[in-house]
Amino acid sequence: MLIYVIRHGQTDWNAEGRLQGQKDIPINALGQAQATRNGEALREIIGAADGYDFVASPLGRTRETMERIRTAMGLDPKAYRLDDRLKELSFGDWEGFTTAEIKATDRERIRERSRQKWGFIPPGEDAESYEILSWRVGAWLSSVNQPTVCVSHGGVVRSLFRIVGNVDEDEASNMPIHQDRIVRIDTGTNQIGWI
Repeated sequence: MLIYVIRHGQTDWNAEGRLQGQKDIPINALGQAQATRNGEALREIIGAADGYDFVASPLGRTRETMERIRTAMGLDPKAYRLDDRLKELSFGDWEGFTTAEIKATDRERIRERSRQKWGFIPPGEDAESYEILSWRVGAWLSSVNQPTVCVSHGGVVRSLFRIVGNVDEDEASNMPIHQDRIVRIDTGTNQIGWI
């Protein structure tokens, strides 16, 4: 079964290097253009997407990206569903800050995070690690029962590379996650890669 996964378009916080997490930050003009181009590319790959399920994280940046993708594909922009399991991981008290800003006040925790980024949980009641996020993503992945187009977040894409591609934790937590490319997953062969 094929799954196409797209990270939401760029936001101003992405451009500034701020930890976004579950804060609802809108995509910017570049992000809007990225979403449209990804939709055009997807239309070339899967055409009218007959038989495909379309699902997105409930955050605004993923919804706008999905609607722009569907519009570029010539589809009803609103005809998709949401799944909470596809939300970005929560950075807890660190959301809205850059790593440099956090380092100025909490150097030891930043060091700890750099030593074991995959399992590190930032401070804050609702904070998650990539490992915790991967449990949510794995539950979503096991529920997919038809070809799917998914719009989600960088952490979700990292989790998918770890789960499907068995990518090492360090590599998964540090690999670049593009906003202008599409990830293709073939669950039959456990193949995952950028197209």
